[in-house]
Amino acid sequence: MVHRDRVSFSGTDPYLGIGPSVEEEIMQKIVPNIWFNKNAAEAGEFYTDVFPNTISKVTSSYPSENLPDFQQDLAGQPLTVELTIEDFELVLINAGPEFRPNPSISFMVNFDPLIFARASGIDPASEEAARAARGALDHAYNQLIEGGRALMELQKYDFSPYYGWVEDRYGVSWQLILTDPEGDPRPFILPAFLFGAEAQNTCRETIDRYLSLFPDSAWGSIYTYPVAVGPVTDEHIMHADLTLAGQWFVAADSGNEQPESFTHGISLEVRCADQAEIDHYWDALSAVPEAEQCGWLIDEAGVSWQIVPAVSVNSWSVLARTAS
Repeated sequence: MVHRDRVSFSGTDPYLGIGPSVEEEIMQKIVPNIWFNKNAAEAGEFYTDVFPNTISKVTSSYPSENLPDFQQDLAGQPLTVELTIEDFELVLINAGPEFRPNPSISFMVNFDPLIFARASGIDPASEEAARAARGALDHAYNQLIEGGRALMELQKYDFSPYYGWVEDRYGVSWQLILTDPEGDPRPFILPAFLFGAEAQNTCRETIDRYLSLFPDSAWGSIYTYPVAVGPVTDEHIMHADLTLAGQWFVAADSGNEQPESFTHGISLEVRCADQAEIDHYWDALSAVPEAEQCGWLIDEAGVSWQIVPAVSVNSWSVLARTAS
C-alpha cells in the first residue's frame, strides 16, 4: 500500500508536466537539499565565488499567482537553485524562515594538492601544488567567515596540517581541510553527519542501518575516541568515512554537548528509479508518521529525507502540495 503522503512514481512532474525520460541515468543518488530564507539564488552566486569549478543555476520558480498567503512575497521568485561544486550537486531551496541549517550536517571540503595538480598539469607532490591547494582553502575560508563564525579556527591540528570549520552567513557549515596527496583519494565534497543532542552516540547504529539500505555502501576508516570525554566514551566514533550508494560521506559522534540535532534545514534527497525503490526507502527510513508529507520523512535519528522519483525532481511539486 502506498502511504498517502508518499510521492508516487510517474514519468513527468505532476504539477509542471515535465521530466526527463525514465531511462535517464541517475548520476548522483543522494542529493543534499539546503533550506534558505528567501535568498537561495543569492547564496548560489556567493558559492560560485567561494569554491573552484562551481556553477549555480535556478531550476524552478514559484508561480506568479495563486500562492497561499504565507508565500505571496515569493511569487515569481526562484524556488530551487542547483549548485554544482566539482561535479557534486546540491539543491538550494528558496523558502521562508521555518528552518535553518546547523552543524549536524556539514560539508567536508578536501583541498587535495592532487586535484589542483591535475588541473594545472604539475607534480602533485610539488610545493607548487601544495601552495595552490592551500591558497584555494584560504580563499574559501576568508569568503565563508565574512558574516559567519568559526566553529574551529583555521590552523594546524593533530589530524591535519591545516583545517578550519566555519558556519557561513546562511548557517551552512563547511569543514575545510588540506589533504595529504599521498593518502587515499576522496571527492572534493563529502557530506558530514554529526550525531549530537537527541541523536548523541547513535552514529554507529544509524550508519549501519543506512549501509543495509543502500547498494554499493560500506564503512571506510573508523576511528574511536581514545578516552571518554564529554558525552562520549572510547567506544564511540570520533571520525569515520563511508560510502552510501557509491557516494562518500563522513560521520562522528559529537565530543561536545550540542544544542540541536538534525532538522529539515538540510535534508537528503534520494532519487529513485521506480515505485518499488520509493517504497523500499520510505518503508525502511520513515520513523515519525506525523512528519510524513509529500515525499519528506524523518528517520529514527532525526535525519530528514526526501524520497522522490528521479524523473520528476522538482520541489515545486513538494511545496505546492504542502500548501494545498
